[in-house]
Amino acid sequence: MLVLDTSVLVHNPNALYSFPDQTVVIPIAVIEELDRFKGLTDKKGVHARKVLRELDGLVQKGALKSGARLRNNGTLKIEVSMPSGSLPYPISSTDHADHRIVAVAWALRHQGQSVVFVSKDFSARIKAESLGIPTQDYQKDTVDYSELYRGWREMSVPPTALERLYRDGAIDTKARLFDNEMVRLQAGGNSALVKYDRPHKQLVRLVTDLDAMGIRALNMEQQFAMALLLNDDIKLVTLVGQAGTGKTLIALACGLQRVVGRNPRYEKLLVARPVVPLGNDIGYLPGSKDQKLNFWMQPIFDNLRFILHKDDKDTKDRGFRTSKAADKIDYLIDSELIEIEAITYIRGRSIPNQYIVIDEAQNLTPHEVKTIVSRVGKGTKIVLTGDPEQIDSPYLDANSNGLTYTAERLKGHPLTGHMMLSKSERSEIASLAADML
Repeated sequence: MLVLDTSVLVHNPNALYSFPDQTVVIPIAVIEELDRFKGLTDKKGVHARKVLRELDGLVQKGALKSGARLRNNGTLKIEVSMPSGSLPYPISSTDHADHRIVAVAWALRHQGQSVVFVSKDFSARIKAESLGIPTQDYQKDTVDYSELYRGWREMSVPPTALERLYRDGAIDTKARLFDNEMVRLQAGGNSALVKYDRPHKQLVRLVTDLDAMGIRALNMEQQFAMALLLNDDIKLVTLVGQAGTGKTLIALACGLQRVVGRNPRYEKLLVARPVVPLGNDIGYLPGSKDQKLNFWMQPIFDNLRFILHKDDKDTKDRGFRTSKAADKIDYLIDSELIEIEAITYIRGRSIPNQYIVIDEAQNLTPHEVKTIVSRVGKGTKIVLTGDPEQIDSPYLDANSNGLTYTAERLKGHPLTGHMMLSKSERSEIASLAADML
């Protein structure tokens, strides 16, 4: 028997169906918390409404009485009663929703039931464990971040293989690799960068002098990443790396290149970020929507200014009328070549023929990433960037966030590519901080 906490359902509104052949218990205090959340306009409100609609249908099937059968052969029971008599510390105060939820698990256990308390809230799990109740995190959408696919590897080959590669542009291989996986070939003191083409079982030589709006790769991993970002056949790219590795900068530069560069492929660059530290909403900041977004999107504007700061012939050819980076950004926004949004405002849209960059994607749940990617229309490419070691959401970690989950689940698909960036290029002091602090 599994007692679910509110945090599980807010994290994934489909969690009711994640436990086949099990009895799932939802305490009435969870319903009360969902009822408080349902009026919110952020992801918490969306998920709360979805869960409540699902529970309403299950109530008609007996969830409040004998239990309702679920489509995964499990059973759902909504528990409305509270345990009688005195409750042990730390749940003796029932004015706290978490205490009432844990109290239900405690009471069922003392009735002789085999109970596991499932919660994304580590403090609630600690309280349950202190009462001798077995607990577990909600693990359905998790991966082992320490074992996350890097997106590239090294291989040793004979010198003759490199000679054929430079002559023909590709060589056959029997190695077991993922589609679009990058490889550094080593032959003695010589090396070459290649991409695996699974349909032809070939290693294809990469162009290593790629340029995106004047931005060039500073290390091998950035070269690999730019090759993925500028390849229109790869529709989804995940970039994972700590602060300063250049993941957002090169994603924006490559997006701009494919929108306003020579031979543009996409109609618009759409940049979005989840608004987490401000309570999942931008309503607490003064001003209009655009003025509020300017506060939260400042890192995006910083990167765009860096990309557009030079007034060289290349940028003049792209139609810019001024040498000031800020004016260039205004021109691109006014011309609707760039759109900068909070994640909240792209829900429900269909987005065709655009280059999408979702920054700080480590603060999204797997369910949210699925919702966002499902908005992608024909001719659109989407890039997810983030640092799983810097997460602001209270119920996510490096193993359970949407960025690492997506990278691991979609690895090896011909439409996707992934790169883990490890070397900080921002500055010497930024690199020192990332490594030592």
